[in-house]
Amino acid sequence: MKEKVETNNAPKALGTYSQAITSGNTTYMSGQIPIDPETMELVEGNENQIRQVFKNILSVCEASGASTDQIVKLNIYLSDLSVFAEVNEIMRSFFTEPYPARAAVQVAKLPLDSLIEIEGIIVQD
Repeated sequence: MKEKVETNNAPKALGTYSQAITSGNTTYMSGQIPIDPETMELVEGNENQIRQVFKNILSVCEASGASTDQIVKLNIYLSDLSVFAEVNEIMRSFFTEPYPARAAVQVAKLPLDSLIEIEGIIVQD
């Protein structure tokens, strides 16, 4: 069984995917990029893009009925790894310890030429 998770507080899916899917007690969040859900436009500036993508991830998390404490894994894709320290600093304002497990990799290109994309896994008790 799988159940679709959807919220207007994160960007609508731009293709043939769901914002997230829950199966059992696990929710798999699709990659979010820094699109403002109200305008459906990419926000500008490194800090704004990093903050917006975390806001989008948190909105999808909340729509699944979970809290950030239940996000167990994040995969972060960056078009420029030089912003890694800034990602860490901003992430601290959205999460508390113990932080989720995480991977961060530099990629050649992301949708809409965004700086960052994040996907994650939530496990609810």
